[in-house]
Amino acid sequence: MNRTTAIWVLVFIFSLISPNIFAQEVNIELGPDQIALNETFTIKVTISNDKIKSYDQFPEITGFQKQGISQSSSMNIVNGQMSSSSSIIQYYKPNRKGDYRLGNFTVKINGNDYSSSGKTISVIDARAAQRQSNAFDPFDEMFGNSREEPEFIEIDDEAFFATSVDKPEVFVGEALNVSLAFYMAESNQAPFQFYEPGRQLDGILKKLKPSNAWEENFNITNIQPERVSIYGKNWVKYKVYEATFFPFSEGEITIPSISWEMIKYKVAKNPTFFGNNRLEDYKTFYSAAKSIKVKPLPPHPLKNEVSVGVFQLRENIKTLNAETGEGITYNFGISGEGNVNSISKPKTKQIQKLNTYDPNVRQQVNRGVGKVTGIKEFSYYLTVNEPGEIKLSDHFEWIYFNPNLAKYDTLRPQAVLNITGESKVNQAISNQRLGGIYDLIEVENNKLSNQRYKYYFSIFINLLLAVSVILIAVLIMKKR
Repeated sequence: MNRTTAIWVLVFIFSLISPNIFAQEVNIELGPDQIALNETFTIKVTISNDKIKSYDQFPEITGFQKQGISQSSSMNIVNGQMSSSSSIIQYYKPNRKGDYRLGNFTVKINGNDYSSSGKTISVIDARAAQRQSNAFDPFDEMFGNSREEPEFIEIDDEAFFATSVDKPEVFVGEALNVSLAFYMAESNQAPFQFYEPGRQLDGILKKLKPSNAWEENFNITNIQPERVSIYGKNWVKYKVYEATFFPFSEGEITIPSISWEMIKYKVAKNPTFFGNNRLEDYKTFYSAAKSIKVKPLPPHPLKNEVSVGVFQLRENIKTLNAETGEGITYNFGISGEGNVNSISKPKTKQIQKLNTYDPNVRQQVNRGVGKVTGIKEFSYYLTVNEPGEIKLSDHFEWIYFNPNLAKYDTLRPQAVLNITGESKVNQAISNQRLGGIYDLIEVENNKLSNQRYKYYFSIFINLLLAVSVILIAVLIMKKR
């Protein structure tokens, strides 16, 4: 192929491609000026002779809530010329009646910005789906069917909303897991969709949380389906809330009946290929109330101070061998299931050989699989004044109540220190403040006080009191 022929081939190919390149257009189409409360407003972006590969967020509209995005594409051949278009539609649902302004906005499509001047949208009362009568099935006339307003029917559902608790009764301070979930049978045919779960949960939390309990919220942000079996039947569980409560006092925790609203669609009795085959409706489900008994802890001197849960000791020490006076870092960690936030530092017994200082505290709380677990670590700095063997169990202990065993238990260290070197007990005593009268020696006045003045002053006060009594008696006698 010579050079001239190659050029003509390129020109021919370019002539076939170039019309599509230059015919590319982008159009932003806004919904109607007036919609009803039960209708949706749309922003539609159509690009011709190209595909929508990427797009940015559509604008927010005051008084509306975004409902979802759909995409479509089409291809036409007219007189041998092929054209195509792709569209993306953002749906908005109005929250209330009124006039709202959609201001100027820009949408990024395939990396390019496209702008619109916006419009004013008027929202009126809800109305019947009469405007859907204009939408028709193009096959109706082909088969001689007449255009009629679609009839929608409600399908019986197999679904319920429920409150679940993991125990019918707990001790004071024991973990109580509470969850709210929407259940739908796998065989269910009725179409459902969640309706403003965030707004509903805000109202639920105000009446759900007990005033006499600490709450550890699992903060569910995504409602995920979970397959469960109830009495041999398969269900899909959608958990919307989960928390663990730790009651402060004995008595009762009451979980009231909770309402939960879902979008339930009615379906067309005679569905068509292009027509509107479902109608949005709402259904409210109610959970049953729950009552949980809170039992007091058994008698114990530390009954009102101990933590409740299932815990283990995780101690960590860098070295067990040290010189007298040398600093040692010792970590007393408490891990397990329970209210980690309420864990207090271990009790310490003061012994002459061992010096301890206030610990640094670190904690980690984990929420998952229906449990609150974690660790609280107390990092101590220790010094030992005398050589010998030091059992840390003689110095540290942590008492808690185990609800599974219904009894108190104590965590004690296993570490034993081997200390060498000379005794530094006397040095430690000299470094300590003696307190009491010894502290006052440096601040008290060293001048001698004259006790004789105090004696004369007392006599003068007594005489003055005696004269006052005599005068009062004389006045009383004169009045009589």
